[in-house]
Amino acid sequence: MEPGNNTNILEFLLKGLSEEVDLQPIIFELFLSMYLITIFGNLLIILATISDTHLHIPMYFFLSNFSFVDICFTTTTIPKMLVNIQTQSKVITYAGCITQMYLFILFVGLDSFLLAVMAYDRFVAICHPLHYMVIMNPWLCGQLILASWIISFLQSLLQSLMVFRLSFCTHVEIPQFFCELNQVVHLACSDTFLNDMVIYFASVLLGGGCLTGILYSYCKIVSSICVISSSQGKYKAFSICASHLSVVSLFYCTIISVYLSSAATHDSQSSATASVMYTVVTPMLNPFINSLRNKDAKRALKIFFGGKL
Repeated sequence: MEPGNNTNILEFLLKGLSEEVDLQPIIFELFLSMYLITIFGNLLIILATISDTHLHIPMYFFLSNFSFVDICFTTTTIPKMLVNIQTQSKVITYAGCITQMYLFILFVGLDSFLLAVMAYDRFVAICHPLHYMVIMNPWLCGQLILASWIISFLQSLLQSLMVFRLSFCTHVEIPQFFCELNQVVHLACSDTFLNDMVIYFASVLLGGGCLTGILYSYCKIVSSICVISSSQGKYKAFSICASHLSVVSLFYCTIISVYLSSAATHDSQSSATASVMYTVVTPMLNPFINSLRNKDAKRALKIFFGGKL
């Protein structure tokens, strides 16, 4: 077949994590377990936030949105992977691949924006505690969430539309368990310079911008904590940020380490395995970090389960 972008017959092949037949049942059970834990854990955070009126404040409003995005994030990739293992098929249609890629970019972007918004919320809570409820009013909170969705939607749409201009040669194999943008782009037969530039600038402007906002917020937070005289006050201020800072570190460190390691080794199998960290492990750990290190969340969960028993 001649190189061309024919959406009627073009299919991609997802290489997955391993081609060893004996490992497939183990991978299936492991990823199914992690997926169910992720869904259950994040859903509990959402239900606890909704059911407990004490948690109807901006901090937990953003946290419940973050949990919802994590549920969607993992649902974008893992179910397809599990279906492929069960059916012993690597095939994903062109439309399915573009859709998965679009949703993946959307929810990664939302995670990044929500972490920045949550950092701003912590900044206002610690640096301007007396004006917290005035500044973080429901209208502003809604606008921040809406802006995060709109920007992520437009960025994801742009990246996906850029893929439509590329030509692919018959069946191409993606060395991942999902349609990752960079991997798909570099499998094209046509010139990818413009796509690479869009990916690079989007990563720098959006991802780098969010990370810069988070670091700036925490610089201000640390400065404010340092001037607190009592050790109890310092501990209380730090406890407000501890869980969020842990999630930020886990999210960005795993993503950065994955792309640095893949750039250094050029080993597609190692890159696919490393990608599991930020696509599966991080969303699974987030509800544990946000609940176990947060007294209000633990109390709400106890009340929620107590009311059901």
